[in-house]
Amino acid sequence: MKKTLNIAIGGKSFIIDEDAHERLRNYLDTFRSRLTDEQGSEVMNDIEARIAELLLSNLGSGQQSVSLALVNQITAQLGMPDGKPEFEENNETMEEQTMNNPVKKLYLDVEDRKLGGVCSGLAAYFDIDVTLIRVVFLAAFFCGGFGFWLYLIIWIVAPKALTPAQKCELRGWETNAENLAKFTDSSKR
Repeated sequence: MKKTLNIAIGGKSFIIDEDAHERLRNYLDTFRSRLTDEQGSEVMNDIEARIAELLLSNLGSGQQSVSLALVNQITAQLGMPDGKPEFEENNETMEEQTMNNPVKKLYLDVEDRKLGGVCSGLAAYFDIDVTLIRVVFLAAFFCGGFGFWLYLIIWIVAPKALTPAQKCELRGWETNAENLAKFTDSSKR
């Protein structure tokens, strides 16, 4: 019989085996120690939310508690902010893990915007040059005003990419520590 604990991570409640809890706590402590002060809480909140999301998606209907194997799988998938493995013996395990297909969502890119972030958001989403998108919208604006209405609709409908996790989703990158750290540095400019 295993001892279990009830924990909250990323705003969600989970029942977790004691050994899995110890492993997850060590991972988060190690992760936190590798972050710079300017990255701190925002990245940790995103990581905890991502861990909670992965736990929910991986818990089967018959599985009642989070196991050590599941925690090892998730921590190997997320990695560390500096790209180095958490422990050297886990390096082989990290390479063997299959990565989830990252989700790609359309957001307004508020960091590279000229007006509303629509063109830079579309450019990041489709992975093309933002200048090309801006020229296409400008040409569509002068050819009957279609560009204005399309720009306005996207500006109203699409949410802003404010968090590092949303910026990763905009570009179709996996939400892992290394990619999240890329955006925390640029958000402090």
